[in-house]
Amino acid sequence: MYELGVDEAGRGPAIGPLVVCALAVPTVDIEILTNIGAKDSKSLTRKKRIELAKKIYSEVEKRNWKVGMITCSAYRIDKERDRTNLNDLEVELFKEAINNTKIEEKYGKIYLDACDINEQRFGNRVRESLGHGWGQWTIESKHKMDLENVLVGAASILAKVHRDNEIEKIAQLLNLDIGSGYPSDPKTKVAIRELIKGDLPNKYLRWSWATIENIWEKENEETIPKRGGEERNSRQSSISDW
Repeated sequence: MYELGVDEAGRGPAIGPLVVCALAVPTVDIEILTNIGAKDSKSLTRKKRIELAKKIYSEVEKRNWKVGMITCSAYRIDKERDRTNLNDLEVELFKEAINNTKIEEKYGKIYLDACDINEQRFGNRVRESLGHGWGQWTIESKHKMDLENVLVGAASILAKVHRDNEIEKIAQLLNLDIGSGYPSDPKTKVAIRELIKGDLPNKYLRWSWATIENIWEKENEETIPKRGGEERNSRQSSISDW
């Protein structure tokens, strides 16, 4: 039987993608994650997260473990928020990550780090989104699941390391230190003011974030524009990407 843990990284930043990772591991192998030292990514230094991610991916390649990684661009976040809200989007992203593990087993256990204030509602909505093919899988949805479930903790590490890599790529493409992407980061604050210059905000900004809207409107004395249809929404990542 497989157990599957799902977590996200990058819900709050004003720059860059939101990443959701699903990690599926046979129940008999869960102890390996404990021995590796997998835990909530927020409790680890960046160096330690990278070290643990390498160990986890090594086990993925040696054993019959599955990873589903979804990188949701700032563009897709903005487009989805035009018609719905972030909680709805995260339900969809969790579903996509789970499906992208390519698990064929008919039953097992799924553990979710709930993104809704109502943790039970979040679990129910992910179940509904997954459909009948996952009907015999049990789903447990809790806030801070990454603190108590080693599988979700491992998924949080992979998601966080992947997002950090994406932020590094964006910084290199822009030739600009964008910091962590969080609005409270002093480096990010400086970067945002650079990235709103021009006829449109930079594509890596989350235009629908209040931080971006307020700075744009202050600098341009007009409402921030809506996203067009010029960019892909999201992509699935593979182990080789990492």
